[in-house]
Amino acid sequence: MKRTIIKIDEALCNGCGQCVKGCHEGALQLINGKAVMVSELYCDGLGACIGECPVDAITLEEREAEPYDETAVMERLIEKGEEVVKAHMQHLSDHGQDDLLEIAIDYLRNKQINWKPKFMEQQEMIAKSIIGGGGCPGSKQMSFTIANASPTETQASALAQWPIQLHLLSPQAPYLRNADLLLAADCVAFAAGNFHAKYLQGKRLAIACPKLDSNQQVYLEKLMTMIDDSHINTLTVMIMEVPCCRGLLQLAKTALEQAERKVPLKLIVVSIQGEVLSEEWL
Repeated sequence: MKRTIIKIDEALCNGCGQCVKGCHEGALQLINGKAVMVSELYCDGLGACIGECPVDAITLEEREAEPYDETAVMERLIEKGEEVVKAHMQHLSDHGQDDLLEIAIDYLRNKQINWKPKFMEQQEMIAKSIIGGGGCPGSKQMSFTIANASPTETQASALAQWPIQLHLLSPQAPYLRNADLLLAADCVAFAAGNFHAKYLQGKRLAIACPKLDSNQQVYLEKLMTMIDDSHINTLTVMIMEVPCCRGLLQLAKTALEQAERKVPLKLIVVSIQGEVLSEEWL
């Protein structure tokens, strides 16, 4: 199958071994003084090792490779102990890999092992504080008490193009040329009351859901085309605070890493009650 996987430049590799330490999955080993991919089966293609390399010898590429096997990885990691397993699961969460994370959680559950990384503990605390139960706060039922907003007929829409769903959006549409692009999670506009007036004004819009949308490889390719061919000026990613939304940020980061052009990237995080929690250029 064709998928994203790491590539090691042997000429640049100095054999320091930092990438081997950074790859909890065990896909890398030092052989004859060079880092070597010993099993495509264990490489998740998320690039944790890239940040560990001091000489930029590791990059990501898309090519034919063995399918990644999360169960096989968990079987290897379980022998390394609790902290390594937790680091691996945190890594999956940070990159929005919810399907793989569910496999890892099921694996531990079947083994009757109660190892929970920090993000799972935080999720449970949030859920308990809001609704008195467990589970993901992004999909739990809850009700808010809010002040009544004053109705107005003068609130204009800032939407400047159609379509907006990323699967339907042409990455080479004329209106994207030299545009400032806002990539927003589906729920954002419904949560943030000032979405149109403050955040959408003057921008082109693409919406997506990193948890529910299928075939997100298409999203990656479209974003790269927008960056390289349509020459977008800036990319703003606006997501909800729930953990699964982070996948949209990672999608944007990967597109920027693989694109030839580099554009400024801003992250805006919105709470489930519509409050902007953070806004920063990355």
